[in-house]
Amino acid sequence: MIVLSEAAVAAVKDAMVKAGQLEGGLRILVKEGGCAGYQYVVDLDTEQRADDIVVEADGARVLIDPGSIPRLQGMTLGYRRGLEGEGFTFENPNASSTCGCQKSFA
Repeated sequence: MIVLSEAAVAAVKDAMVKAGQLEGGLRILVKEGGCAGYQYVVDLDTEQRADDIVVEADGARVLIDPGSIPRLQGMTLGYRRGLEGEGFTFENPNASSTCGCQKSFA
């Protein structure tokens, strides 16, 4: 399964509060595309689907479709704030390479 860092948990909870969203969670999807072959798609979703894999940590909920699990297994979801901006980070042991934006992998 995936692991959420403390910073990712705080970011998910904060995003849901700001969106006024009480149900659902943060959806992570892997789809073909991006500059390295696959890309992460991350967005809030108000609904949990019947076949979603759900990861919960300290009140934060991440929703993953079953088709994305093989490419996300063992991943750590983080969150970083810095001079270059802020956003989720992906420490993915299944990625043989990543693009400079860190949102695309092979």
